[in-house]
Amino acid sequence: MTTHNTQGTLFPDDNGVDEKSTRSLLDHLLTESKLYKTGEAYKALLAFIVRMKNFAPFNAMLIHIQKPGIRFAASARDWADRFGRSPKQDARPLLILRPFGPVALVYDIADTEGRDLPESVLHAFIAKGSMADSDICHYLALMARESISCTLFDGGDGKAGSIRLDHITHKPKERRFYCMAVNRNHSAAVKFSTIAHELAHLYLGHLGKDARLSIPDRKDRTLDQIEIEAESVAYLVCKRNGCDCNSEAYIDVYLKTHTTVDDLEIYQIMRAAGQIESIFGLTAHTRYEKPSSASQPSIDSTPTQATLFKGALTS
Repeated sequence: MTTHNTQGTLFPDDNGVDEKSTRSLLDHLLTESKLYKTGEAYKALLAFIVRMKNFAPFNAMLIHIQKPGIRFAASARDWADRFGRSPKQDARPLLILRPFGPVALVYDIADTEGRDLPESVLHAFIAKGSMADSDICHYLALMARESISCTLFDGGDGKAGSIRLDHITHKPKERRFYCMAVNRNHSAAVKFSTIAHELAHLYLGHLGKDARLSIPDRKDRTLDQIEIEAESVAYLVCKRNGCDCNSEAYIDVYLKTHTTVDDLEIYQIMRAAGQIESIFGLTAHTRYEKPSSASQPSIDSTPTQATLFKGALTS
C-alpha cells in the first residue's frame, strides 16, 4: 500500500520550500502554544524582541518561546570571538532557524563562562547613532532596488505618509512597482517611522500578494487588524534600531480595548519586520560555525539565503 506524507515541511529541501505548508505549520505551533493570547503577553514579547537585537525578530521570538526570562544570548562563536567566553560543559542550547541550516544553537549568557562581561553586553552588537536625513536618503535608495519609489511631499503635521501599488509589468516576469509618499517636513526619526509603517503594510500583504518579494495576500484583514499589525512592525523596526516612534502609544491603546490578541498573526508580524530590516541592512551579524568541515564561519545576515524565511531568519 502506498502512503503519502502530507505533513508540512519546516525546512527547505533540494526542490525548494513548500511555503504554504511551512507557514501553516508555524502558525499552528504558535496557536497551540497559547503563549501570546493576552495583550500583556504580546507586549512582553515585543519588548523582548526589541532587546534581542542580535537576532532576527522571528528567531528572537523562538528564543522567547524556549526561555522567556533570558537576558542575552549568542552563538558559541560569538561568545568566544567577542567576549572570550564559552558554553559551560552541561549548557543547554537554544534552537533557532538559519539559512542553509536548518537550525543553529545559541546559548544563554548564564550558561557561559570565561572573561568578565562588559557593563552592557547588550550594546556589543549595536553601533548606531541618531537618525539623520542622510540615513533616510540611503534607505530610500535601498527601497528603490526593490521597486519601491518614494516622494517627499510638503504636508501638515497630521499627514505622515502612504503607500500604494503603482503598476505591474508582465515581461519577462511579473514585477510590481510601489509608490510611497512621506512628509518631508517631519524629522528624520519620524520619517523613518513612517517608512517602516508603510513598508509594514506592503510586507504584511495588506496591498496583496507579491511573489517576487515573498509577500502573501492578506487584504482580507479588518482595518483594526491592519493597523495594529503595521504599528507592531514599525515599533519593532524602530526600537530595535534606536529610533523612537509613536507606535508604542497606539499599541497600548489597542491592547486596552482588546483583552485578547487571538486575531493577530504573530508569524506574519515577525516575518515582515525581518524583511524590512534586511532591506535596510540593519540585521546584526550573528556568526555560527558551518555544519561541515569548512573553515569559514557562517554569517546569517543575508535575507535572500532562504526562500521561505526571506528576512525572517537573517540572524
